[in-house]
Amino acid sequence: MTGYQQVFDPIAGSLGWSALCAALPLVTLFVLLGGLRWKAWKASLVALAAALGVAVFAYEMPVGQAALAAGEGAAFGLFPIIWIVLNALWIYKLTELTGWDAVLRRAFGSLSADQRVQAVIIAFCFGALLEALAGFGTPVAVSSVMLMAVGLRPMKAAAVSLVANTAPVAFGAIAVPITTLAKITGLDAEDLGAMVGRQTPLLALFVPLVLVFMVDGRRGVRQTWPVALTGGFGFAAAQFVSANFLSYEIADIVAAFAGALAVVVTLRVWQPKETLATQGQAPAVVGGASAEEVSETVDRRRRTGEGSALMAFAPYLTVVVLFAVATFGPVKTWLEGHSGWTFAWPGLDVVNASGEPLASATFNFNLFSSGGTILLLAGLITATIYGIGVARSARAYGGTVRQFRWTVVTVMAVLALAYVMNMSGQTVTLGLFLAQTGGAFALLSPIVGWLGVAVTGSDTSSNSLFGLLQLTAAEKTGMSPYLLGAANTTGGVLGKMISPQNLAIAAAVVGLEGREGELFRRVVGWGLGLLVAVCLLVYLQSTPVLDWMVVR
Repeated sequence: MTGYQQVFDPIAGSLGWSALCAALPLVTLFVLLGGLRWKAWKASLVALAAALGVAVFAYEMPVGQAALAAGEGAAFGLFPIIWIVLNALWIYKLTELTGWDAVLRRAFGSLSADQRVQAVIIAFCFGALLEALAGFGTPVAVSSVMLMAVGLRPMKAAAVSLVANTAPVAFGAIAVPITTLAKITGLDAEDLGAMVGRQTPLLALFVPLVLVFMVDGRRGVRQTWPVALTGGFGFAAAQFVSANFLSYEIADIVAAFAGALAVVVTLRVWQPKETLATQGQAPAVVGGASAEEVSETVDRRRRTGEGSALMAFAPYLTVVVLFAVATFGPVKTWLEGHSGWTFAWPGLDVVNASGEPLASATFNFNLFSSGGTILLLAGLITATIYGIGVARSARAYGGTVRQFRWTVVTVMAVLALAYVMNMSGQTVTLGLFLAQTGGAFALLSPIVGWLGVAVTGSDTSSNSLFGLLQLTAAEKTGMSPYLLGAANTTGGVLGKMISPQNLAIAAAVVGLEGREGELFRRVVGWGLGLLVAVCLLVYLQSTPVLDWMVVR
């Protein structure tokens, strides 16, 4: 089969016209999703067709190579992303089957019965811990269903979880985005982590305030700003200290616990004047158990929330312990050496403009060290702790797969689109077009990272894609490569909330599959507003005003 060498200005040698053409798949996706309110899986498939058309007709990528790129992207969507999300949701399903989700709701209510405070604790603090350990769509999936468990309406729970999953993303999955960026660019990982730690904490200061506004508007901010501000400050301070003086790899873990502790301490000495409490019974998330499976004990647990808080938290404590063990030095080293299989995607022959093979053409089937496999093990342990038999556990898993079948299609289509755009050169064309702005590129640098995550759903993938672009731009403009590299990472975290794969996951877990467009419209304004703030911050860091913040 004929191979393909990337070209970034295929339309009459013009980067501008080529960028306009390369933007068509993204414009198609977001117009169909946010404007015409199509279901995510349909919009994603049409956008994938547009990306294939641009790749074949504008970039002259052979049809076979374009199809193989889409195939690898779809496979990556299935593993590890869907593998992680399905197992995370299965764990929650097990708590729902046994009524422990109601006990969990009561346990969070014991800290505060106020939904605005619970949004900060669950979506921001606990979600950050999940992001630190598992990453991908796990925090959004689990936080959304937990917020529903404490009484938030489905759409609001999903939107709050998406916006909360911002500040922790750069250091997610034990800081894989930063480690990857260091490998791609040759920059020092510790210094990159430190620079990111001088940007994302400023986001963390304000995100909890945004969350309480989303839950209860201006009244929510007016009545709960002390707990939102202390939680954000505790998280931000710990993230900054860890990234700059301890270890960037554990920045989110330290920050998540610090933020939660700050909230708990504040609640010991202060409570909101009014309480926004749950009204009525929280809705089921993934469907209830059959009548014969509901014992009297489970029924009472669901109605009253009575039970051991330790048992209710057991699945999540199990997840934390297993991930902590898996990332422990010797264990991590052993797992990396026995993780599974790495192979070149059959038939895919794509090289960059310099004639070098693309790293993305190699597929890593790391089944034994994957976060999804660790979550599967946590689910099996949870089933054992809760006394759920093999048959019921299997039925619960099957029910989860059936409910999220269209989400699976969406994620696979979006990743197929991302791989086609990346391998044909469309995404790099867009990045190079923005990089033409010279000194003003500092203002636009975060947008490049945002664009990468909006397409791929991953800060790691965005850094892999645009890391060298940021480095080249730094060399041409004389700006710090650490500043622009960090800007790519920090800007990227704000693209996660509008990534179609994350929208699909969030909508599906709360039972709103097909309403991803509405969810997109709920969060896009917050994402763009925070992106403007990050762009301004990075620009000021490139000038004498804030250049003292830049790593030397």
